[in-house]
Order: sequence, then structure tokens, then C-alpha cells
Amino acid sequence: MASENVSWTEEQKLAIEFKGNNMLVSAAAGAGKTFVLVEKVIQHILAGEEPCDIERLLVVTFTEKAALEMKERIRTALEKARAKNPYDPQIPRQIKE
Repeated sequence: MASENVSWTEEQKLAIEFKGNNMLVSAAAGAGKTFVLVEKVIQHILAGEEPCDIERLLVVTFTEKAALEMKERIRTALEKARAKNPYDPQIPRQIKE
């Protein structure tokens, strides 16, 4: 579920497409770390054959502000996915009401 109208850099694409178990994203402020991590989380959650529950992911940020921003972006992405796929049982389970 790639974000619409986003031009990823090569480094961002590599981070998003990385398939290992653990990943560290480190970059300067404003480099797009939050966008990359949100995209990665959404792809894990909505993976077609092997979806992952959000509770099984550990995503660490350096500030509470960044964590809140990431949480809101993930919620927004999940709400958009639910609107596009209203019968997907995986999506509502990931959204804490």
C-alpha cells in the first residue's frame, strides 16, 4: 500500500522494501524517517498473505512528539485502508477505537 503521490528516495525505498526482522532508520531531521516508518508499518499490517498485528511491532522514536505524529499517521492510513476495503477483517482489529 504505497502512499499516494509520494516520491521516495532510493534510500527510503530500500528501507521500506527491507524484509529482515530488525531495522534501524537513522537520518537527519526532516529526512522523512517518520514517513518511511509509517509506510513500513502499514505494509506489515496489510500484507496480503502474512499480515502482522500492530501489537507485534516495536517502533521506537526519540521524542513523544514524533511518536504521537507517527501514531496519528498510522491511524489515518488505516482509516483510508478501511474506507477502500470495508470487508477486510484485518484493518479494524488494528485500530483502537
